[in-house]
Amino acid sequence: MVNYFWDNIFKTNRQEKSLQNALKNNILFSDLSLRELKLVKSIVNVRNYRTGETIFHQGEIGVGLYIIVSGSVDISVEESSVVGEAPRSTFVTRLSDGDFFGEIALVEETGRRTATATAHEETILIGFFKPDLMEVISRNATAGVKILIGLGRILGTRLSETTAMIRVLKKKVKRDER
Repeated sequence: MVNYFWDNIFKTNRQEKSLQNALKNNILFSDLSLRELKLVKSIVNVRNYRTGETIFHQGEIGVGLYIIVSGSVDISVEESSVVGEAPRSTFVTRLSDGDFFGEIALVEETGRRTATATAHEETILIGFFKPDLMEVISRNATAGVKILIGLGRILGTRLSETTAMIRVLKKKVKRDER
């Protein structure tokens, strides 16, 4: 029984460091001081997902973002090509340790998820939701501003990447039309 007790203590310490590293290494929280990071760590939600477990479905109202501490997550979209036909799922990408997704939900009032997220394997996620952001802002305005600036960088980068992809696709469509 004593070994089991000590194993749990060491595992908890490793998990705490892993959570702190996952937060510190995320662009959203990278500018936070150690004190501000501890505040965020005390607020976020940590959850384990089993292989194949759905994190959220396309079309659901989004409440926040997720950071992958360990494991991997598949992102897919459901598309129906024929009216009345059951939609088919199309794999988009697989995210792994350190990756994050769902950040647009922090700024949209009642935005819907644009894809489905599913645990590809045993996965530990940090959930940072709108109420968490509001709590950080109310408890430490400086930390809240740093997080909002990080969120702006993330959204700006995603927009730039999307715009670049659209340009490439438009060029391809024009070539194919000739």
